[in-house]
Amino acid sequence: MRKSLWLVLTLMFVLVLAACSGGDSGSSSESGGEGSGDSGESSSAAQEITVTAKSEIPSMDPSLITDSVGFQWAGETLEGLYRLDENSNLTEGMAKEGTVSDDGLTWTFKLRDAKWSNGDPVTANDFVYSWRRAVDPDVGSEYGPYFLGGIIKNASAISNGEKDIEELGVKAVDDKTLEVQLEKPVPYFKSMTVFVTFMPLNQSYVEEQGENFAAEAENTLANGPFKMTEWNHGEGWTVEKNENYWDADTVQLEKINAKVIKEVSTGVNLYETGEIDQTELNAEFVDQYRSNEAFEVVKKPYLYFFKFNQEANEALANVDVRKAISYAIDRQSLVDVILNDGSVPAEGYVPSNFVSMPNSDKGFREAQGVLTESNEEKAKEHWSKALEALGTDSVTIELLGDDTGTSKNTLAYYKDQLESKLEGLTIKVTEVPFKERVRRDSASEFEMEAATWGPDYVDPNTYLNMYVTGGQNNNMNYSSEEYDALIEKANGEYAQQPEKRFETFLEAERLLLEEDQAVAPIYQDAKAQLFRPTIKGVFTTATGPEFEFKWAHVEE
Repeated sequence: MRKSLWLVLTLMFVLVLAACSGGDSGSSSESGGEGSGDSGESSSAAQEITVTAKSEIPSMDPSLITDSVGFQWAGETLEGLYRLDENSNLTEGMAKEGTVSDDGLTWTFKLRDAKWSNGDPVTANDFVYSWRRAVDPDVGSEYGPYFLGGIIKNASAISNGEKDIEELGVKAVDDKTLEVQLEKPVPYFKSMTVFVTFMPLNQSYVEEQGENFAAEAENTLANGPFKMTEWNHGEGWTVEKNENYWDADTVQLEKINAKVIKEVSTGVNLYETGEIDQTELNAEFVDQYRSNEAFEVVKKPYLYFFKFNQEANEALANVDVRKAISYAIDRQSLVDVILNDGSVPAEGYVPSNFVSMPNSDKGFREAQGVLTESNEEKAKEHWSKALEALGTDSVTIELLGDDTGTSKNTLAYYKDQLESKLEGLTIKVTEVPFKERVRRDSASEFEMEAATWGPDYVDPNTYLNMYVTGGQNNNMNYSSEEYDALIEKANGEYAQQPEKRFETFLEAERLLLEEDQAVAPIYQDAKAQLFRPTIKGVFTTATGPEFEFKWAHVEE
């Protein structure tokens, strides 16, 4: 979670959507009225802000992070080869330049002079060590094998214990030159390096900390704009400006405090009393604050959907049960009444305003059309067929979700929708802390889950590759040889044929939803919030941290 990931780029090689510029994403949304290209004028105002977080940080270890809260704060304290600007363009990070060979298999990155917060230089070996660690089976990274496997040479074999980590296709030619060997051409590879799993790690520091690494503020090390200085587990944390950051002159904020706020009403009260500068709103408060100068809606291509674990509950192995559940949810009422925050009904698994078709202004979602709809009559037809096949007149399904205020409301809505429309169905709602839901999701300890996914790079693959058989994020026991073949073809045979590749992705999405209903997309997220108007230069991008603070500042 979380967390996407929930950068839209123009064509370098059409599919290097994420390597160049802002394309058709339209998902970059500024907070406070200024983008990142302008660090703003110096201000005499105190450069300290307080924002909210929906949950505790499960981990600050970039090899282990899988959630949106961890992505946010690791993304502010660490920096990979590149960073994203306010238009979701790749901008300089640790790399001054990156070049790729004609066959698309060898990338060479030249690193700038940069330091860690303890004064150590950032070197090419920091990337080699981090990437090796991410695929080391003894480390247990979830995203390491998922992102590097099949991408970086030998990554899959290493994560499967078949080769030594020294055989990973990444090496330090010298302190400032990183060379990467890919298994096959990957059009979006450059944009992948923004993702937290690709962040560097200082080997001597990590090994010195041992099991304590990234467990407390004093056990973290930064090479990004900020460094963590305080971490009160369950309550909040503080990051402060990293004076050793290579671009420290651009960073104006001296301190960012984050408070864990689960209830929207609590956040609103704290905002009104001036104790915090940003807080989420739900339907209860949106109309009240819609005309307030601090009110804004932040849109990102984050998808909220149902996961169906086909081995955890016999009923969910029946495709008509899954289709009945999907058809039964009135998505428009959900976003208009329950959420009321700018969210929109999902039309498929790949979100709208995310990625364009090759050589076209038409978005992927527009080209595909609507694959997900609400239809009570169809829901009842599939439900009747399912009950007959199951030989029963009643079914009980557990629905797993978060214990935050907004999540509680949506879970209650789902329960009412499903039980009122599908006779004989009982939904047992289980609400757990975000960290626990992430754990249960990873361990396949759920029947049906109210899940979310944000893009990790700008390409349909970031969504559709999730459900290949045995995939790291396919923890719901879905398997289709036909689906696997389509994804393999898109990323293999058609890797350098953009039009054919995207047509194959369209076919795969149709199979995933129309035929198999492996998941049920519900809505595409937007966040209504209050954000102190004196805070400028905060923005969000299609992937990476939910908010980018590097270029932020407080005006008087």
